[in-house]
Amino acid sequence: MKTRTFFLSAFLPIFLTSCMSPSYFQVYKTEPTDKSILKDNSLIYEDDNCKVFYDFWADNGNIGFRFFNKTDKTLYLNLEDSYFILNGLAHNYYQNRIFTNSKSTGATSVNGFGASKSVTGINYFDLLQTNKLLTSSSIGVSASEGYSVSYTEEKIVSIPSNTSKVISEYSINSTLYRDCDLYKYPTKNQIKTKSFTKSTSPLIFSNRLVYKIENDLIPIKFVNEFFVTEITNYAEADITERKYEEYCDQKDDITSLFFKDVSPNKFYLKYTKGMDSWKH
Repeated sequence: MKTRTFFLSAFLPIFLTSCMSPSYFQVYKTEPTDKSILKDNSLIYEDDNCKVFYDFWADNGNIGFRFFNKTDKTLYLNLEDSYFILNGLAHNYYQNRIFTNSKSTGATSVNGFGASKSVTGINYFDLLQTNKLLTSSSIGVSASEGYSVSYTEEKIVSIPSNTSKVISEYSINSTLYRDCDLYKYPTKNQIKTKSFTKSTSPLIFSNRLVYKIENDLIPIKFVNEFFVTEITNYAEADITERKYEEYCDQKDDITSLFFKDVSPNKFYLKYTKGMDSWKH
C-alpha cells in the first residue's frame, strides 16, 4: 500500500502539469514621443516643479504613475481635468466615486477537545498537497463588532513638498493583437517580432495631466505620450527562467519563476492555449 501511495504522489504533479493549458505572453515594447522621458532604462518626465515616474511592466500594462513634488510648496494635481487617452479615446481620472472601508473585530471563547485529520487540495503552485488540520468538538460563545467609513473621491490631489503620491487607475491593453507575421502559439524557432512606427502603431496612449503650484492661479498642463514599437509572442518557457532567490547570503530552498527581460517601457498580456487551431 505504501509503494502505491508513493507512486501516485510522485507522478501526480507531472499528470496535473500535463493537463494544464500552456501559458503564452504577448510582450509590447513602447517608446515615448518625447525622447527625453526615457532615461537610463527609466521612464521619467521632469519639469521645474515635478517628476512623473512610469513603470508599465504588468499584465495588460499599468499606465499609473508616481507624481513627485520637487518644490518647497504644495502642488495640486487636478484629476477632474486629467485624462488617460488610448487611441484617441479619453478616460477621466476623476469619476466622482464614493469608496467605503470596513473593519470588524471579534472574539471567541471555546471549550472542547481536538483531533487531527488530513485535508487534500490544490496549493499555490497548482499541485496536490495534503496538510494536517485540527478538528474539534466544542461549545463556545462569539461576539463581533465593526464599522465602516465612506469617503468621496478627490477631485484635487494635494502633494506636499518633497513627497510623492501614486495615481493608478487604468490598464493599457487587454486584447490580444493578432497578425499574420506573429505565431499565436510559437515554438522557440517561430518567435518573431512585429515592428511599428508611430504612424503604424496599433496602440498610442498618453496621460494628459494638469496641476497648480500653491498660491498660483495659472494651471500647468503637460502630455506624456507613448506608442507601441514592437510586439512579440513567447511561450512561457522562452520568456521566463527559474532561479534561487537570495537574501543576506542565504539562498532559498526552491526555485522561483522570473521574467528574463523586464523593462519599465514594456508590458505583457498573458494568455493560454485553448482548443482552437489558429496559427496566427
